[in-house]
Amino acid sequence: MEEKKEYKAVFVGIIKQNDEERKVLEYLDELEFLAETAGATGDKKFIQKLDKPEKATYIRSGKLQEIAAYCEENSIDYVIFDDELTGMQQRNIEKVINKSAVIDRTSLILEIFSQRAKTAYAKMQVELAKYNYMLPRLAGMWTHLERQRGGIGMRGGMGESQIEIDRRIVRERIAKLKEQLKKVDKQMATQRGNRGQMVRISLVGYTNVGKSTLMNLLAKSDVFAENKLFATLDTTVRKVVIGNVPFLLSDTVGFIRKLPTQLIEAFKSTLDEVREADILMHVVDVSHPDYEEQMEVVEKTLKDIGASDKPLFVVFNKTDAYKHVEYDEFSLEPKQECNYTLEEVKYKWINDRKIPCIFISALKKEGIDKLKDDIYKMVAEIHAGRYPFNNFLW
Repeated sequence: MEEKKEYKAVFVGIIKQNDEERKVLEYLDELEFLAETAGATGDKKFIQKLDKPEKATYIRSGKLQEIAAYCEENSIDYVIFDDELTGMQQRNIEKVINKSAVIDRTSLILEIFSQRAKTAYAKMQVELAKYNYMLPRLAGMWTHLERQRGGIGMRGGMGESQIEIDRRIVRERIAKLKEQLKKVDKQMATQRGNRGQMVRISLVGYTNVGKSTLMNLLAKSDVFAENKLFATLDTTVRKVVIGNVPFLLSDTVGFIRKLPTQLIEAFKSTLDEVREADILMHVVDVSHPDYEEQMEVVEKTLKDIGASDKPLFVVFNKTDAYKHVEYDEFSLEPKQECNYTLEEVKYKWINDRKIPCIFISALKKEGIDKLKDDIYKMVAEIHAGRYPFNNFLW
């Protein structure tokens, strides 16, 4: 049996003037996790302090030469940059790092989405996002996209350059995909309409916070869940009954820092479940050191897709994995967030911030009965307002 090749990757980021080195390294850790999800093993991280990215090469030439030498000596397959590269930057970098493939965060996420897409609908959405990403980067690429088109006489005239042919083919493909997606969107809108006026709850959150695990617990379903980024792409909708209250629960793609705009655009119709929900359950991995920043990313994405006005109920998950650094009472340093015990974190959100929330462990099934009770009350209240003559049910 042929052994599967192991791909090695190095990661590149910059520390700008107001950036914390710790955070930049954590972002590169996330980039490494993305690479592992795509099938590559992390090898080394390179960072450089810069006021802003170099216009031509993102990082300075000396650091670029250092990375190129390291890649050649260690047989590195991929050099992955944490920011989106311009077409010019990518071409210039590839001239120096010519023994390894150069990709950026956006193309890595697009690759993961491509691997994870199972249904024809998800595949079309990802393909559309890929072509939108590719279009402004075609200059200098000999892509030979015309091979994807059959028949004779499909090429441009003698005066048409390869780049013009490629652009025309990509634009035609984008137009065709948009047309196909529009038809599916209409079918999905009809399906949503056919569900009547049932109360809808949508699970939202950063990727890998445990939404699918929670979905399985509440809906007694078998939604794919694993410790990898973007385990869920297609929206899953299940009818759930708690007590005597029925409602629809949906789980869709997780959000992430620097989620490519091409993907947000392509997946907007999938995210209609979020926009049309009565309640958003924001699932948070409270054990993550930067969980508050992840919450901000989700809130910003909700704003971007027009769903920031929805009632939000925060579910702080993974309490079983929460760890804190013991605080020295005699220390002159002020107490940091990392020094908070779980009880102090709970007090902060429940008593100080006063946000509707609950702390649970979906994995250990802790706090689930209380969560179901909270959901019951929220759904029953909406249901009573929607069906005033059916209040005898409660």
